[in-house]
Amino acid sequence: MLNIFDGVLTERDWKRHLSHTFEVPDGATRLFIRLRFDPPVVDGIANMLCLSLFDPNGFRGAGHRGGAQHDVVIDGADATPGYLPGPLPAGVWDAVIDTHMVVPGTPCRYTLEIQTTDEPVAEPLPSTAPPSVKTPGRGWYRGDLHAHTIHSDGEWDILALLEAARARRLDFVTLTDHNTISQLRHIDALTTNDLLVMGGMELTTFWGHALSLGTRRWIDWRIRPGERSMPQIAADIEKEGGLFVIAHPLAPGDPYCTGCDWRYVEMMPGTARAVEVWNGLWHGDSNNEAALALWYEWLNWGLHLTATAGTDAHGQAPPEVRPGFNVVYAAHRDESAILRAIAHGRLYLSSGPVLELTGMSGETHTMIGGTLPRGAATIHARWCDVPANARLRLIANGAQLSEDIATPEGERTWNLEEGAAQWCVAEIRAADGEMLAVTNPIYFAPEE
Repeated sequence: MLNIFDGVLTERDWKRHLSHTFEVPDGATRLFIRLRFDPPVVDGIANMLCLSLFDPNGFRGAGHRGGAQHDVVIDGADATPGYLPGPLPAGVWDAVIDTHMVVPGTPCRYTLEIQTTDEPVAEPLPSTAPPSVKTPGRGWYRGDLHAHTIHSDGEWDILALLEAARARRLDFVTLTDHNTISQLRHIDALTTNDLLVMGGMELTTFWGHALSLGTRRWIDWRIRPGERSMPQIAADIEKEGGLFVIAHPLAPGDPYCTGCDWRYVEMMPGTARAVEVWNGLWHGDSNNEAALALWYEWLNWGLHLTATAGTDAHGQAPPEVRPGFNVVYAAHRDESAILRAIAHGRLYLSSGPVLELTGMSGETHTMIGGTLPRGAATIHARWCDVPANARLRLIANGAQLSEDIATPEGERTWNLEEGAAQWCVAEIRAADGEMLAVTNPIYFAPEE
């Protein structure tokens, strides 16, 4: 059975979900879909049309990637990355074109061809039990919370991503492809004794991106006024036991990075418990310095909000490239323990140096993420693996209280008077100001 749809899009069709329903007959074994559009680029800006696919039972995959031709093949045993293999239930399916970018000025013409066949196909391979792995106990674990593969717009497959993580001596890595969960099908078999593989997806909406960490079910990312809002999406992730993270909130947005800047006024930060302040390289194109300042402002509002890092890797990077990673103090090296520790702010962000921060007030001792009672306090930093000419800073309420030369390895103590700060963090920066490491806060109890 062959279905052909076509249409002409203008800027009025930008940021829409265009439904194309079609029938899959009984006995169909393989589905072919081809989306083509023209022009691919107008005045140096790319049109971006992506596909989301739904069968009568729900989500069957998404192809969030560039290019002016998208080809999809699905059968019982295999599927194009981004989509889910399995039997093709008879009934009404929906191929949705998500118009992330329709460049103004020149109409964009598209054709959507959908065909099913009943030819014999290979039987799916039997599933195997995941290997037994050791789960180390309490300690510091270094890893990535944001990475992409060929299941969306990445250039490498999952195994190449994992090998790169091992080469950087990470303890965990997270698969967060755009708007799909096909990368998670065999995730339980990917964790080994040297590397924990965690799940999630990047909700790549028209007005901002967010990470859903620790979830396995597809999270509907489509905002529909009066029906579905970003706070509702965040609540869905919490119900699934996941962690909602605002991603690269001040990255350049349309038209160069479609929807990359965070525009949800009701989620600035709303119920979000974490925000990605270090995306890729510190001096990259994500405006990390501005994101850090935004986070400091939110902390000044009295919020206990965790800062995270993510490489946002889409392919292999040279060894000398040093993005930021998360260094998490967790009870175990497993997904739930890592995410629980992140939610409580027990981590620092680093491109290499070790930077630990502790505090004491009276008889109370705490680490990053913890709260000290009101009163005079002692804050202690310990660091190592720091390059020459770096600077150590103590930041309180967003203002610099102290700056010192950071020796390659050392310790520093500060004495704070009662009421001197609501919160404090430590930073290590290179001589040119590039961030090398930053902690999450130690908080101080407010006045009663």
